[in-house]
Amino acid sequence: MSAVAMIRAMRWTTAQMASQDGRTIVVTGANSGIGLEAARALAISGAHVVVACRDTAKGERAVAELEGDLDVRRLDLADLSSVHAFADDLDGDIDVLINNAGVMAVPRAKTADGFELQLGTNHLGHFALTGLLLPRIRDRVVTIASGAHRFGRMNFGDLQSERHYQRWLAYGQSKLANLLFMGELQRRLDAAGSPLRSVAAHPGYAATNLQSHTQSIQDQLMGMANQVVAQSARMGALPTLFAVTEDIPGGSYVGPDGLFEQRGHPKLVGMSGAAKNAGDARRLWERSEELTGVRYSLAPAAAR
Repeated sequence: MSAVAMIRAMRWTTAQMASQDGRTIVVTGANSGIGLEAARALAISGAHVVVACRDTAKGERAVAELEGDLDVRRLDLADLSSVHAFADDLDGDIDVLINNAGVMAVPRAKTADGFELQLGTNHLGHFALTGLLLPRIRDRVVTIASGAHRFGRMNFGDLQSERHYQRWLAYGQSKLANLLFMGELQRRLDAAGSPLRSVAAHPGYAATNLQSHTQSIQDQLMGMANQVVAQSARMGALPTLFAVTEDIPGGSYVGPDGLFEQRGHPKLVGMSGAAKNAGDARRLWERSEELTGVRYSLAPAAAR
């Protein structure tokens, strides 16, 4: 049965997830929230999971009681030197890279390299990481986006929000960038004859600590919404896990099946017209190469 048919036939959970024995999976931001729940499920299913996080002490505490093979490594996506160090220190091939870590609606700040923090962490850090690891990836890249991509607009004239910063618009732009990156990576993989897949997922509205770092009254408002509206982080991780483990086409986007994709079980979902704009995707890719200094090696990988 195809993945699409299976989704229609049942409400997918980790009970339907295939064994991940022998696979190595890197999860960024896996010390809490969606990333931690994905790491938990993948480790239980037999994968060697690399928990990539900025604070390794927190990471070690988070995984201390989890079952399976988990390896905590330092990765600060807001610092390209840390991204390079992580890639250099990681041994062997990788089956799946999950670009999960992110920040949301934070006050204006800059990364170590001078990028606007949300674009720098959510997109540019992952762009660099994926490019550095791509020659060693054997199966797929999964990028975690958000329904917020629908109000995102790529402001190429002020990509770093230097003239005007509005925290939610900057977040929407970074999440739109995630989907533009996902699609452009798939097009380039196809053009190179590579068997790798680039896919994306979003968790809907899941209760995580992502909603507690805006440093504004919105923290309290979203905290209350977490209690009333949101689904659990474990449910929010299901689209990620489906995107990682199921046989879906490159370029697919997975989200919850409930009302407005806010909660529920995984299904293939659509994305905004802006997220499918190939011209913007190519322009963002070229700009991302300039900003990060990372160029992709996309030679065919027949031996994988």
